[in-house]
Amino acid sequence: MPPTLESRRPRVPHLAELPFYSIYRHGFVRVAVATPCVEIASPTANVAEMARIAREAAVNQAILVVFPELGISAYSNEDLFQQDALLDGSVQALGTLVEASKEIGITLAVGMPLRVDDRLFNCAVLLRHGELLGAVPKSYLPSYREFYEKRQFAPAAQALATSIQLLGQTVPFGTRLLFEAKNVPGFVLGLEVCEDVWAPLPPSTYAALAGATVIANLSASDVTVGKADYRRLLCASQSAKCVAGYLYSAAGPGESTTDLAWDGHALVYENGARLAESTRFPLQGGFITADLDLDHLRQERMRWTTFGDCVQAHRGQLEGYRRIEIELDVPAGHVRLERSIERFPYVPADPARRDERCAEVYDIQVEALRKRLAATGLKRVVIGISGGLDSTQVALVAVRAFDRLGLPRSNILGYTLPGFGTSRQTFENAHALMQALGITAGEIDIRPSAELMLQHIGHPAAQGTPLHDITYENVQAGERTSHLFRLANRNNALVLGTGDLSELALGFTTYGVGDHMSHYNVNASVPKTLIRHLIRWLIGARQFDAATIDVLTRIVDTPISPELVPGAGDKPEQSSEAVVGPYDLQDFHLYYISRFGYRPSKVAYLAHCAWGDAGTGAWPDTVPPGERRAYDIAVITEWLEVFLKRFFQGSQFKRSAMPNGPKVGSGGSLSPRADWRAPSDSPATVWLDELHANVPASLRAKSRGSRRR
Repeated sequence: MPPTLESRRPRVPHLAELPFYSIYRHGFVRVAVATPCVEIASPTANVAEMARIAREAAVNQAILVVFPELGISAYSNEDLFQQDALLDGSVQALGTLVEASKEIGITLAVGMPLRVDDRLFNCAVLLRHGELLGAVPKSYLPSYREFYEKRQFAPAAQALATSIQLLGQTVPFGTRLLFEAKNVPGFVLGLEVCEDVWAPLPPSTYAALAGATVIANLSASDVTVGKADYRRLLCASQSAKCVAGYLYSAAGPGESTTDLAWDGHALVYENGARLAESTRFPLQGGFITADLDLDHLRQERMRWTTFGDCVQAHRGQLEGYRRIEIELDVPAGHVRLERSIERFPYVPADPARRDERCAEVYDIQVEALRKRLAATGLKRVVIGISGGLDSTQVALVAVRAFDRLGLPRSNILGYTLPGFGTSRQTFENAHALMQALGITAGEIDIRPSAELMLQHIGHPAAQGTPLHDITYENVQAGERTSHLFRLANRNNALVLGTGDLSELALGFTTYGVGDHMSHYNVNASVPKTLIRHLIRWLIGARQFDAATIDVLTRIVDTPISPELVPGAGDKPEQSSEAVVGPYDLQDFHLYYISRFGYRPSKVAYLAHCAWGDAGTGAWPDTVPPGERRAYDIAVITEWLEVFLKRFFQGSQFKRSAMPNGPKVGSGGSLSPRADWRAPSDSPATVWLDELHANVPASLRAKSRGSRRR
């Protein structure tokens, strides 16, 4: 027997069978948007070009390629669309493309004229492996300025048929078609044509509410000065409002220039962010690709309750949508992620965006503190100045807030509180910072009171035994905080907390009467990595005098340490990162787990994409070359295990009782009054099990024990 179409198709692997380093295993799909070189009224030549591009897109491991509006016939045929020869030729050419698609492992969305119900419709047709999956007619036909589409075509609303006979196949027809991939969870495709997205209520809005996560717009869109910017705005806005991927293909070389011109503009957006854009005015046909994150879209819709409210409000209009089950050609091997993953999700690598972001963070912190002081009527604050990053950031915010309020900086009462582990380096930095900023400087040695407490509770260290356990450490943290609160009482002041978002996430803070507590904490929503970048940004922008910049430089170059264990004296003995992990990685993990709720295996994969090779990808210029590190997947998963245990199982009780502080970033608050509400007695088992089940043991064990390098 001759082979059937089904027998010729390659087996599509189940996602769980894919290699760990395939994007398709982690909720991504690669899509392509094409801008072919067409010939006017030449369907045969045009489908040959489409087939060529589709083959190349498949080689590039994409699962969908989108072509422009009326690409089979070309768009600029004017009244030639009323000629049967052209219409017949377009259908015949579609047949050629359908036959060719049997040997091409990709789904195609193509544009063509179709006669239905004695009317002519401008349609998007979806096909794969010799099967016509559906045809969607254009809803809105422009008939203004240079457009005369109603002269040749009928709008979708005039169609009566819900299915058509085309090339011997029964094909679903209409605007309310959704194409759901049975083998790629979360991939639901909606189609619209050009002008549809320019309408006040685009069909894609309803398609998204009905479940479409990816929208393909087959467009022609002649070019005029400034129009490209408007296209970008439209695609960005529609993808954001629909919480969807948006693929846009505008006609390019070969269309008639009798009265118009064409720029071949291809765009891919995801939830408002541009992922890919073509070079305009190409001389030859081509395509762009982008990797869409379906998990991102699913998570955003699930969290954004207003999206569901809109579904409810328009339920009657959405119930008529038909879901057509399709299968996508998922590549079987490794597929490397093409989209850029920022190493520091809280800190853009682009200098212009970084500058804007840093300035805005300071403005939010300063305004929040200004309002709190105005509300309380207090005109003084107390800050424990350690000579480290966090207290430095709070001091910088405080001086700006006091300057804005017109209060003297001397009303900022800074105290350095040296203990058993305080090094000469941080001690000198603390005094130098207070002097440089012009705040009131004080010093209280907490060792006598700490020794007294150790004696009262019968700790061996009080008798000279070098037992530097958690009690020994927390006695010092508690003494510092107790002193700060009593100083605030005495001076009618507000205690400003210095603990940051990273420490809150990892539970690396002393609960209650410790650095966990304050009257107000401007750092509560700012991660450690961002604080370092903020200070380096101030240094680079020369926003302070030379003396202040000098001390800020020394502080930002000091190793991060709680300084609670005695050391040599010159530099901090303890390393925070040796206990809780590199903040570079842990802040990355925090962002994707708390902001998006991703599976730990996906977070590990993304971390490897971002951090696996120090020589690839953009680095913020605030990171010196000597600090540009790389982490392999084994190191990443080891520290991710630490994060999961500390975040989910060991520290929620601290966050449930955290003091007030402003939310700064979109995913940057763990306050129970803002972004994060969770039980304090949850285990981390389900997250650890997912990580162990879906990151192969061979990868996790590859560099076992090397995480402290």
